[in-house]
Amino acid sequence: MSITIYQAAQVLTMNPSNPSGTHVAVRNGLILGVGSLEEVAVWGEYTLDNRFKNHVICPGFVEAHAHVMEGASGLMPYMGYFDRRLPDGSTAVGIRSYADLIAALKIADAALDDPDEPLVARGFDPIYFADDHPRLSRDDLDLVSLSRPIFLHHASGHLATVNTAMLDRDGVNDNLNVEGLGRDVDGRLNGELREPPAMALCATGYRAVMRRNQTEEALVQFGQAACNEGITTVTDLAGSVILNPKSLDMWKRVVNAPAFPARIVMYNIPAMPGADADFEAAAERFVELRKEESAKLRFPGVKFILDGSIQGWTAMLNEPGYLTGEDHGQLLTVPEQLRNWIEPFHRASLNVHMHCNGNQTEDLAIETIEAILRDDPWLDHRHTITHAQLTTQAQLRKMARLGICANFFANHLWYWGDQHYERTVGPERANGLEPCASARREGVRFSLHSDAGVTPLGHLHTMWCAVNRLTPKGRVLGEAEKISAADALEAVTIGAAYQLHMDHEIGSLEAGKRADFAILEESPLDVAPIRIRDIRVWGTVVGGVVYQALS
Repeated sequence: MSITIYQAAQVLTMNPSNPSGTHVAVRNGLILGVGSLEEVAVWGEYTLDNRFKNHVICPGFVEAHAHVMEGASGLMPYMGYFDRRLPDGSTAVGIRSYADLIAALKIADAALDDPDEPLVARGFDPIYFADDHPRLSRDDLDLVSLSRPIFLHHASGHLATVNTAMLDRDGVNDNLNVEGLGRDVDGRLNGELREPPAMALCATGYRAVMRRNQTEEALVQFGQAACNEGITTVTDLAGSVILNPKSLDMWKRVVNAPAFPARIVMYNIPAMPGADADFEAAAERFVELRKEESAKLRFPGVKFILDGSIQGWTAMLNEPGYLTGEDHGQLLTVPEQLRNWIEPFHRASLNVHMHCNGNQTEDLAIETIEAILRDDPWLDHRHTITHAQLTTQAQLRKMARLGICANFFANHLWYWGDQHYERTVGPERANGLEPCASARREGVRFSLHSDAGVTPLGHLHTMWCAVNRLTPKGRVLGEAEKISAADALEAVTIGAAYQLHMDHEIGSLEAGKRADFAILEESPLDVAPIRIRDIRVWGTVVGGVVYQALS
């Protein structure tokens, strides 16, 4: 096979024994070496590719917690507070008032030809408007339409608000006694649906959202969104192939195609959140699914959702609980059963990622893994608490001893940092959100994530959040928890690869590993920390194949 040598202004390797260079030699999709031209030319006759000579090459970013719904971000009307870049390079403008929301939904309503088609939109969060308007309700959405069902999925993905027509369409009425159905002071349903069991009652809208998230178009756009941000390996951390085996052929066809610009790592959910299942049988299915893996499509483990979202007041918090608002914390598992759920996957050497936004569910996750390890030691399990937002110092110490990783939702510092400081958990705990510096001090392996499409895909932004810890109001949330740009870069490359059990293949640039690069216009280690998120991404190289970002 022919050799290509890529020239760059600088190559950052994340390999401690060979930290930098100016050239990378690649053959058959693998790295031969990094160094000077003279050093890498020893491999033989080569073609010099100098298109990146004025750019910085670093390991392709690895996103260990995202969702294919990021690819569907352009397939539904966007109603989020912040402007949002879409996979095609365009920008969706943010919604900054309830009046703007109603106007935008009316435009979306008018664009639908079929009067019976539900209007599904995404990205809104009432917490941003708490000072200006009571919480969004069915009465607000009834101003858009009294006849067309409307399902507005909140930014967190854990809640939705629907109008009266949607409640009526699916027979959801005041007499139902289901946890998660929001009510007003008179006991009347207010249209807010908290967590999947409640959202699923309005199946007309909930299924429409899920269908859009699982289309081939969404998957194609997911790959393009990753390329746009320099991400070469991206995780779908709520995969549904186990629950919907017919979709496997589509995933294999799209992701394995040469034109698809990323590797996909899918962590399947073995049962709907809050539901029981035969997890012994599910673990056997997961083992069989691994036989379908390729270089670009992997199925290394399983994901369990243990609670909800902090900003939706559905995460499970230890004392002193929430600062303001009504605690709607929902534990989406039975504590006594969690070990029985996780243990079959652990025994099958399948990596387990556990969604824990609140520190009460983190206690449960840590205690469960500890109990499992007593009876069934696996010294390299790398089980991960994902989000891990309110992790305490005691929890970090115990996680380090047990080998549990943390995947911090660093973007919360920007997107909801002010709300956490002022409304949900108060100043002290807000300053301790996403405790990266403490995790590093205690020896917990960690990564950073976007949870796309909850927040936009993009590791230059997650790095920026962890390094600067700024909020839109200019607060610094926890000066003592800031980390360096080098530590942040490690977290989104080799740190994330480690959590996926893929650090022997990706995450650093060294001989024998896959030729996966992010091509940047500047080095995140050289620019001022406040400028990290402004660095432009030229594109990526995945297995030696070049893909250009859409601007």
